[in-house]
Amino acid sequence: MMKWGLSSGTPADSYYEVRSDCTDDVPKSKFKIKAGKTLSARKWQAAFSPDGCLDIASVLRRIQTGGVHPTVRGEVWEFLLGCFDPRSTFDEREEIRQIRRLQYARMKEDCREMDSHVGSGKVITAPLITEDGRPIKDPLVLLEATDKNTSEGAPATRRNEIEVDESAERITDKQIIEWKLTLHQIGLDVLRTDRTMVFYENKENLSKLWDILAVYAWIDKDVGYCQGMSDLCSPMIVLLNDEADAFWCFEKLMRRLRGNFKCTDQSVGVANQLQHLASIIQVLDPKLHDHLETLGGGDYLFAFRMFMVLFRREVSFGDSLYLWEMMWALEYDPDIFFAACEEAGAVHKNKVSRSKLRGLRHFGKWDKDKDKENAKNGSEDGEDGPVPISVFMVASVLKEKREKLLQEARGLDDLIRILNDVNGNLDAKKACAGALKLHKKYLKKAKKP
Repeated sequence: MMKWGLSSGTPADSYYEVRSDCTDDVPKSKFKIKAGKTLSARKWQAAFSPDGCLDIASVLRRIQTGGVHPTVRGEVWEFLLGCFDPRSTFDEREEIRQIRRLQYARMKEDCREMDSHVGSGKVITAPLITEDGRPIKDPLVLLEATDKNTSEGAPATRRNEIEVDESAERITDKQIIEWKLTLHQIGLDVLRTDRTMVFYENKENLSKLWDILAVYAWIDKDVGYCQGMSDLCSPMIVLLNDEADAFWCFEKLMRRLRGNFKCTDQSVGVANQLQHLASIIQVLDPKLHDHLETLGGGDYLFAFRMFMVLFRREVSFGDSLYLWEMMWALEYDPDIFFAACEEAGAVHKNKVSRSKLRGLRHFGKWDKDKDKENAKNGSEDGEDGPVPISVFMVASVLKEKREKLLQEARGLDDLIRILNDVNGNLDAKKACAGALKLHKKYLKKAKKP
């Protein structure tokens, strides 16, 4: 549940209500809304021309200064993530929005035909099917949000031993089997995601989160569903009332991050970022890098979670949203909107050349051209891309804990303990500023022979 009408100086988390029995268990927000710095509803509306074109440069500058006011955060994120071109009009965006909502409805219906729990208001928490395609009787679910008799978090059916339904037709399609095998894992993760928030006391919101993740797992067959995705999707449900709009924001975010979730027997998807982190620390602080290697942490796997869920554990819910939008504003790349135009086809005729949009790149502050020269990041399709700011943010965390790591860490357990102290205590704004400083320093050092 989001609170409205709070004034300047209010902590960001005041807008995202926490259950009364959990107030002592959640991190305190460090980000405060500041008049004249935070992108307010008034400044946001003023950034549009009469026909709806957005002055994205002024918006980015304001976000980099003080983040986005929670009352307009959902709308702003749709632009930051590339759902809409800032040069589009109100009418063009509304047409695209309706097309996408219909597209999501069709995808959801396709999933519902494969499993009737999709769109039913239920959340699956036990296996539906065996690995050889045999349906299971009486899977464990949560009842619909409208069932007033269901106690909070209680299952709708008793947990029985798994019993195969011999009368049901066996499924032979391997892709459907694989998808159905993930549905209960999605449900278990959904019940654990942001469970301290009043918002998720409403089971309708739980089922929205489950439905979106179930649909995404089906359409992205290469990646499917992996743990951590629920943490990335949850803010979209909170910020956007329409389920389809939330889905498309999540889908756009996953276009950036899906490579992190592509794992093989030989490597984890986030390995590229871990390797970049190792290279950056080796260049900027060889003493610390050597110490981490001595401790057995030279692979930097201790940073795995920070990359997978984008610092959701290190900061409060409200601060994580501020941190994300700061990173997206700093990494702003107008090229993402051309993909949106091609996706929409004839619906959205872009009137601005690619070269003109590239002129906006400097508003992102993230010097991508220099970054490409000095630190290549192989993307999933084999193309070179810049090292994301999140890598430098992790580097800034290590820099902050440097002395403690050098003096107190005598093994991996010590290393993890020291870094766990960051959980709930990271200052998002300082982390972004620190990342930019390290990035600049790294580029200078990387140039030297």
